[in-house]
Amino acid sequence: MTDSKYFTTTKKGEIFELKAELNSDKKEKKKEAVKKVIASMTVGKDVSALFPDVVNCMQTDNLELKKLVYLYLMNYAKSQPDMAIMAVNTFVKDCEDPNPLIRALAVRTMGCIRVDKITEYLCEPLRKCLKDEDPYVRKTAAVCVAKLHDINAQLVEDQGFLDTLKDLISDSNPMVVANAVAALSEIAESHPNSNLLDLNPQSINKLLTALNECTEWGQIFILDCLANYTPRDDRESQSICERVTPRLSHANSAVVLSAVKVLMKFMEMLPKDLDYYGTLLKKLAPPLVTLLSAEPELQYVALRNINLIVQKRPEILKHEMKVFFVKYNDPIYVKLEKLDIMIRLASQANIAQVLAELKEYATEVDVDFVRKAVRAIGRCAIKVEQSAERCVSTLLDLIQTKVNYVVQEAIVVIKDIFRKYPNKYESVIATLCENLDSLDEPEARAAMIWIVGEYAERIDNADELLESFLEGFHDESTQVQLQLLTAIVKLFLKKPTETQELVQQVLSLATQDSDNPDLRDRGYIYWRLLSTDPVAAKEVVLAEKPLISEETDLIEPTLLEELICHIGTLASVYHKPPSAFVEGSRGVQHKRLPARAGSGESSESPDVGQPGGAVPDTPPAVIPSQGDLLGDLLNLDLAPPASSAPTVTPSMQMGAMDLLGGGLDSLLGGDIAGSPAMGAGLASAPAVMPASLGAPVSSGLDDLFDLGGGVGMPTGAFVVPKTVWLPAMKAKGLEISGTFARRAGVMQMEVSLTNKAMSVMTDFAIQFNRNSFGLAPAGPLQVLTPLSPNQTTEVSLPLSNVGPVMKMEPLNNLQVAVKNNIDVFYFSCQYPISTLFVEDGKMERQVFLATWKDIPNDNETQYQIKDCHLNSDAATTRLQSSNIFTIAKRTVEGQDMLYQSIKLTNGIWVLVELRVQTGSPTYMLSVKCRAPEVAQLVYQCYEMVLKN
Repeated sequence: MTDSKYFTTTKKGEIFELKAELNSDKKEKKKEAVKKVIASMTVGKDVSALFPDVVNCMQTDNLELKKLVYLYLMNYAKSQPDMAIMAVNTFVKDCEDPNPLIRALAVRTMGCIRVDKITEYLCEPLRKCLKDEDPYVRKTAAVCVAKLHDINAQLVEDQGFLDTLKDLISDSNPMVVANAVAALSEIAESHPNSNLLDLNPQSINKLLTALNECTEWGQIFILDCLANYTPRDDRESQSICERVTPRLSHANSAVVLSAVKVLMKFMEMLPKDLDYYGTLLKKLAPPLVTLLSAEPELQYVALRNINLIVQKRPEILKHEMKVFFVKYNDPIYVKLEKLDIMIRLASQANIAQVLAELKEYATEVDVDFVRKAVRAIGRCAIKVEQSAERCVSTLLDLIQTKVNYVVQEAIVVIKDIFRKYPNKYESVIATLCENLDSLDEPEARAAMIWIVGEYAERIDNADELLESFLEGFHDESTQVQLQLLTAIVKLFLKKPTETQELVQQVLSLATQDSDNPDLRDRGYIYWRLLSTDPVAAKEVVLAEKPLISEETDLIEPTLLEELICHIGTLASVYHKPPSAFVEGSRGVQHKRLPARAGSGESSESPDVGQPGGAVPDTPPAVIPSQGDLLGDLLNLDLAPPASSAPTVTPSMQMGAMDLLGGGLDSLLGGDIAGSPAMGAGLASAPAVMPASLGAPVSSGLDDLFDLGGGVGMPTGAFVVPKTVWLPAMKAKGLEISGTFARRAGVMQMEVSLTNKAMSVMTDFAIQFNRNSFGLAPAGPLQVLTPLSPNQTTEVSLPLSNVGPVMKMEPLNNLQVAVKNNIDVFYFSCQYPISTLFVEDGKMERQVFLATWKDIPNDNETQYQIKDCHLNSDAATTRLQSSNIFTIAKRTVEGQDMLYQSIKLTNGIWVLVELRVQTGSPTYMLSVKCRAPEVAQLVYQCYEMVLKN
């Protein structure tokens, strides 16, 4: 009799019945009751009320019943943690049961109960099970360590379980080895810098020995672990490859792909002239071909992986073209993937075969597949020059079929063929023009318009053809509108007398009647070019175009290298690095193929250690911790790092007058400059200028990075446009607007004073309230002449950072009082933090690395900067103009990673990692600082500098 009967009951009041049955003296009745409880739990009923009764059933020798109770416990322990503790004694007892199955079951269940109170009781039983005499118990305990680490990592480290786990790699049982490797890999993924799997030739040898004897999933764990190892030389690499090769004939496709990953990685280290290298290439082809005889879903995964392999090493499958020919019953996703690989493998040797096949596909019924087949013919023409003529005649045959979507795709690819082989196949233009009326897709219409504009001198009625498109100009897509504008301008430059009216019409439509900024801008550029200098217009618009490249859809090399290291995982199916689709800390470890022996590659990353992991003789200086924001963070006497010049700063004048306090009498009365009550806040510059205004000390890395760092503000530093700080209606006719800048190493407040009153204004003075960074005027507000009605004067006020300090909200808020002969006026404004970035903020590379590691991870804040279209070099230059210095740059998975340092006037250091993805307008910004409150302002500064 089956267990389905347990799922059919819908009686009311069954909880009470179950309670009675669970407390029955009869074992069979008890077991039936627990099965009913599990069935109810499975279909989503709440049976947590039975927790104590089910836990009482744990005391049994019946393995089946024990398993059911443990299943119930795993499900409800989280919602009933206090009750779950009742079961702890039974767990501990079961961990010493003579039956190894029960010992393993107990430790497995305890690992699955994610309740903090229980984890501490788990330690002793787990320690015993890790050293159990039975391998089944040991392998279960190894996985339990990974589960426990996920709940409480600190506990696992304190109890020494990680060392025990490392010892299990040398275990005599292959399954224990595989599980230990799996557990360590899992833990290492969540702690990328922990170096838990400290692989060396001896441990690799043990793993390879275990590889032959463990189950298929164990083999996958071991192979994935091997893929993270970097052999010392090509001999060791060859030795590992020889021992991994037999896995290629395994029945499980996951094992095959894991083996392929290891071999693809280690082949990088083998010299290409080695006999074994050629043998290995031949051995890799059959298993990949075999994967294509599996069910469609597996075929798709295999094809996505093969796509990567073919891009890296096309020679592996160059003789296997036929296996990628499409079968009539293949699902569309398999067909499209096979088509892609066929084009990648196309060469002079097999092009006739490929073209015959593609022409056949173009007559299929599946529209998407036919489109891709027609495009593939065009790609073959561009890739294999000898086949271009045959491809063009094939495309013309397809155009004659008059099937709408075939014709449109053919025109799109013929445009590319014209770009690749100019002045060779233009005789077909007449045929293309015949099909003009049938084009209804934007891409095909744009391609046809480009052809007409580009070859206008060969087409007698080019103006009529383009005029026919112009009739519905506003209904066209942007792509077509832009192409039409350019084509008509080309036509005008080639036949100026006949098409003057046409060009005026299109320029008017593009500039006056369109609300698309791209179209308007292009229209105005053409209009001005044509009206000011027709010769220059001809040189610009009719310039010779570069030939298009063969393969435009290849994956960028560094990304391809990383994806090869992830063969057999989701990354290889998505063709994206794990960091692009895995949230949180897991999966963001970037992998790279090892450098080929003797290639002398060097990485630009600041986190690359010395060769062989050697420790430098002297540890790099770490910038001291700076405590809380109000005290140490804003302390002007903060000790700078060892690498910077000694600073001389006067002690803070904490007794200086508070703007909003009683010292206002002096502001209102008489001669400001002579008033002794004003303190340092108003009149004269401080006796000692801040040290940051002195010459910066060379970081010693200038020769390595050549990123400058001299005194003074580099040209092109971004200054925020002036804004109105105090409107005239609030200040009796005085309007104050301004901005902040840093020029030649001096902070400046640039102010515009406008008199909108009827009387003359004189006797100007200014004072700041205490603020977060101690900003104070370094001199008087010099308005030299009386300010007449409707007159504006520009004043530049130098600032120092030796004023009194008080934390403001927001941090960059500045409260200001301005006095004149009429009254005292108060306002607040916010200064961009870049004003405080000093010129000697370029950190030594080793100091940067040590400081980054020393600052707690909790102090790291991440931001996104969207709609930014600079490349990394332009971004570096622009940021440096605002004293944001790039320490190092490296490229990973198609991302440029810039490591940058900033130093504020009060000695705070800010470390930044800026990730610039090629082709993406979104930058990723990671900011690390001992004063995390500064991070938001730094992010705003990056946004401002990069986008303006």
